[in-house]
Amino acid sequence: MTDQQPGQAERPTENAMRRALRRARDGVALDVSEAAVLLQARGADLEDLAASAGRVRDAGLEAAGRAGVITYSKSVFIPLTRLCRDKCHYCTFVTVPGKLRRAGHGMFMSPDEVLDIARRGAELGCKEALITLGDKPEDRWPEAREWLDAHGYDDTLAYVRAMAIRILEETGLLPHLNPGVMSWTDFQRLKPVAPSMGMMLETTATRLWSEPGGPHHGSPDKEPAVRLRVLEDAGRSSVPFTSGLLIGIGETYEERAESLFALRRVSRAYHSIQELIIQNFRAKPDTAMRGMPDAELDDLVATIAVARHIMGPSACLQAPPNLVDEEYGRLIGAGIDDWGGVSPLTIDHVNPERPWPQIDTLAEKSRAAGFELRERLCVYPEFVGRGEPWLDPRLLPHVRALADPETGLADPDAEVRGLPWQEPDEAFTAAGRTDLHRTIDTTGRTHDRRDDFDEVYGDWEALREAAVPGMVPQRIDTDVRAALAVAADDPTRLTDDQALALLHADGPALDALTRIADDVRTSVVGDEVTYIVTRNINFTNVCYTGCRFCAFAQRRTDADAYTLSLDQVADRAQQAWDVGAVEVCMQGGIHPDLPGTAYFDIARAVKERVPGMHVHAFSPMEVVNGATRTGLSIREWLTAAKEAGLDSIPGTAAEILDDEVRWVLTKGKLPAATWIEVVKTAHELGIRSSSTMMYGHVDQPRHWLGHFRTLARIQQETGGFTEFVTLPFIHTNAPVYLAGIARPGPTVRDNRAVTAMARLLLHPHIPNIQTSWVKLGADGAAEMLRSGANDLGGTLMEETISRMAGSSYGSYRSIRDLVAIAEAAGRPSRPRTTLYGEVPEERQRAATASDGHLPELLPVLGD
Repeated sequence: MTDQQPGQAERPTENAMRRALRRARDGVALDVSEAAVLLQARGADLEDLAASAGRVRDAGLEAAGRAGVITYSKSVFIPLTRLCRDKCHYCTFVTVPGKLRRAGHGMFMSPDEVLDIARRGAELGCKEALITLGDKPEDRWPEAREWLDAHGYDDTLAYVRAMAIRILEETGLLPHLNPGVMSWTDFQRLKPVAPSMGMMLETTATRLWSEPGGPHHGSPDKEPAVRLRVLEDAGRSSVPFTSGLLIGIGETYEERAESLFALRRVSRAYHSIQELIIQNFRAKPDTAMRGMPDAELDDLVATIAVARHIMGPSACLQAPPNLVDEEYGRLIGAGIDDWGGVSPLTIDHVNPERPWPQIDTLAEKSRAAGFELRERLCVYPEFVGRGEPWLDPRLLPHVRALADPETGLADPDAEVRGLPWQEPDEAFTAAGRTDLHRTIDTTGRTHDRRDDFDEVYGDWEALREAAVPGMVPQRIDTDVRAALAVAADDPTRLTDDQALALLHADGPALDALTRIADDVRTSVVGDEVTYIVTRNINFTNVCYTGCRFCAFAQRRTDADAYTLSLDQVADRAQQAWDVGAVEVCMQGGIHPDLPGTAYFDIARAVKERVPGMHVHAFSPMEVVNGATRTGLSIREWLTAAKEAGLDSIPGTAAEILDDEVRWVLTKGKLPAATWIEVVKTAHELGIRSSSTMMYGHVDQPRHWLGHFRTLARIQQETGGFTEFVTLPFIHTNAPVYLAGIARPGPTVRDNRAVTAMARLLLHPHIPNIQTSWVKLGADGAAEMLRSGANDLGGTLMEETISRMAGSSYGSYRSIRDLVAIAEAAGRPSRPRTTLYGEVPEERQRAATASDGHLPELLPVLGD
């Protein structure tokens, strides 16, 4: 290693140290340069820094009701596999297949080996099973791939998931998972089987990964940007997450400070980091870094103290007690409040040369520093108290069996025994305000926001900061007249600069743009305006995903929350059929109690009651939820859904297919890449979908352009989109608007430009452009029909999502209403099917007789 070590850096001036210490004592927020100065405090300066950090820690413990308490977790360490695709230069945990074979070990621990350790741990009163392993070993080692194939697992995480369930069911220990880098989808797979997970950030110093000779060089999973994305995805998925730093691996003090501030940003944004581990590097034999000096104790103490000041009183800080030589008092004095996992049974497989201290010894040393040692669970008390959405309902019985109901810490008298891990018995029990589809137009919603508004969506102030870059307008210098000429001649030749100029068009230029789009519409689909006689069925509005634009989602205890029974869903489908519907559109919240097979039950219930009804259901977010809850791949889940009766899927949950905007709009919804994967997979299976874009919130025209280009590429590849639907943002009750971040929906100019450019940029790939009367009203929809749209969507019969958000245009339209909108645009109209085919004569007669909506006298059965 040639990089200068922190201990060799130039010392800060006395004035700089005095100023930084004074700001720390006074509780003033530090910046990166001040933190870097304080990381170099030694002697009396370090004592001063540690004392102020200890006071910050004490204030946090008192506020949490744990004054004078330091915690630990009684655990067993299960090294599921020591194979890894990374090559960290300091690691002795990782090995190679040949060494495992020579030692008589398999590529992975067998289920019997895993459960033997867990059972013995349970007998000793342990409550945590720490499952640690290398990153994606099957990507590097054929032997790992062969082992997984032979045992019936698609990948390493599938085996992790299976073992976590068996540990829960057969031993009662709570799994804490450390499988390395995970994707958003991976978190969805593993969250139902583990109360907490973790991954050390280690450092944000990219050069230690990118430069030859660096400790992380050659390790794809150690790229700081990748690891920060994992931390963010954990927050988006509401996973209680452990992270931290590894100090003394060649980073500078400035880089170490930057790493701490990166952790604070994630913690502020998502409130998901349950603890930070400050771990000191110790050189190990037979590694590339065996000659590196160990991180000094003073360095560790200073880093803990600075971390406490940066992270604040409510943070939980841990330092592994086996990596110091009984200098426990100094670590406590610097601001830690936790010792981490300590095992009476297994060694620390990452630091095998450093035995765990005896728990009695740890208690004695803590007592000497004025602290009582108390046992916690792998998931911290704050998250035990929060419950949903942080703890999956399938895990709640396991956690509650071991937790003290008063403190959220471990119950010392709890019996550690296996409990069933299973889906809820009553997936579809009618509950709550099941008449909301009717009363939303009369009584309305009970409150304009959820009771947990200030917590469930993350930190609003951090979100405002994140939203700023995406909302900055872009300077447009392209000649609009030249762009209009290209659009009129051949819209497929529009460059990105020309398209952006047209998306910004206003006044006469906008009028010209909409005329060009309308001319293209005429040449492609003719003058007929299409519509569909359909019924929306939103089977539940209970959802804990945390989308910041959504006013539909409710907690199960909220006044407006509801869930329909399967009979109620089937009844509503039958009623729709009786009045001429050809389709039901079914979507719901991501209800934590609904198993992944619930969607199959819904489709099957409709098909059994009304075999001829087209089931247009389940957004890509619901598809991913179903797949992760069942343990199926997206392809397998969609195949099963199709067999159960699913005919097509709505292309909702797209919002804007740009993660810059997406992660401001949503907290836990699927990333853009996953949305694309779902719709492409559906198309490959013969399941067609619509496509959508919600706009007018924290976005700009450049994001619309990227969205259109993405949809056009998908359609060129699959041909599976039936239409594109414009979804103007309804702001009135949207949390992101109520928090003062989003703008109040799109302007009329925006709506006209988006509709016109959808026609031009999706030409000739997606011929049908739909406008939304629900969001724009009759006059607005007619204007969009003059701007390039050719479809009005459906009669709906009931609509609660936009109405909960504050739309004032009602919940249904009759056939006569839709025909009138078309006539207002000077156009004829005709009914269509979901796939834009001809409607059978019998369906047309039934729809004409009822005018396509439910008479007031028709009872809503089962409510």
